[in-house]
Amino acid sequence: PVIPCVVSQWSVWSGCAEPCKTTYRVRRRHVIQEPRNGGEACPPLEERAGCVEYWTQQGTECKQSLIPALITTGGFGKARKKRAAADGNERAGYCVEFQLVAITPGCLQSHHSYTHWMHYLREGHTVCVECQHPALDSGSLHCYGDGSGSKKNQLLHWQAVGNSRCKGTWKRIRQLDTCSCPSAHSFLFI
Repeated sequence: PVIPCVVSQWSVWSGCAEPCKTTYRVRRRHVIQEPRNGGEACPPLEERAGCVEYWTQQGTECKQSLIPALITTGGFGKARKKRAAADGNERAGYCVEFQLVAITPGCLQSHHSYTHWMHYLREGHTVCVECQHPALDSGSLHCYGDGSGSKKNQLLHWQAVGNSRCKGTWKRIRQLDTCSCPSAHSFLFI
């Protein structure tokens, strides 16, 4: 008889492969029954997913300049503010202006409606990124990847949420305590 491949359930996700950088986590499954007599082949036995770990294995916080900023469209912040105001937990945030230095072609190659905002990312443009609750860390009062503590003109890394092929580098220009970002070039730390 034809016997298809049978695999186990997925394992739990592993931790991040490396701390303090954008990397991956893994989950695996194993073959319970090999296929025989032309049975259906086994599916992939390993999956990887993006991952960022902000703490070293010794339990100390990573240096912020090593961590890519995770960003999304500034429009997402309007819904986030409504939810935060409803539960009374909103803390005052801030904005950071960056000059975009390099952008991967993946930012223009995505055609999903939730990634249209990535088309506003252009090399040489100045963008404004808002840090607000819940991305605002209550201990340090900063968002991960905001470039605080970086040297002047240091290249910092960012990555777009929703399209892992959209990432690049930028230079921190300044921090603004009051946000007045133009809507087209307004983004949000995650």
